[in-house]
Amino acid sequence: MRVGLGYDSHRFDPGTPCVLGGVVIPDHPGLTGHSDGDAVCHAVIDAILGAAALGDVGSHFPPSDERWKGADSIDLLRRALEVLERANYQVVNVDVTVVCETPKIGPHASAMRARLGDVLGIGPDFVSVKGKTNETMGWEGREEGLAVHAVALVDRVEGEAPSA
Repeated sequence: MRVGLGYDSHRFDPGTPCVLGGVVIPDHPGLTGHSDGDAVCHAVIDAILGAAALGDVGSHFPPSDERWKGADSIDLLRRALEVLERANYQVVNVDVTVVCETPKIGPHASAMRARLGDVLGIGPDFVSVKGKTNETMGWEGREEGLAVHAVALVDRVEGEAPSA
């Protein structure tokens, strides 16, 4: 078994919809980004790829590549999962913490858990999503954007060694 840590942060952008963990958060500014700005998915991608030493979101979906402009981050997560599976790993569980004053994460956490669990093939019981404020300190506290931390546990699929 291997553990990976993911992190992402984005500024708020009132001109885009707010999508976190593949869930649209109504009545809240979205996030900047080359893709749809879903910082939860980006942090989870970094965590699962990092656990297997397979790079990060930027190495697989670089912002310099126009294919990923405006991309649905749930689709990027699916693609990252395929990379993980080709290397003979599977996700065991994921734990996500969203640091922000707004939006409130609690009312949307179960929908995010369900969406992420479905995409990862592990179900919501193996996905944790929670929100924490920054107690009005720093850029998150000034509501300029949000940050996401994710931890993932992956395990090697039995019967095959990881491919290089």
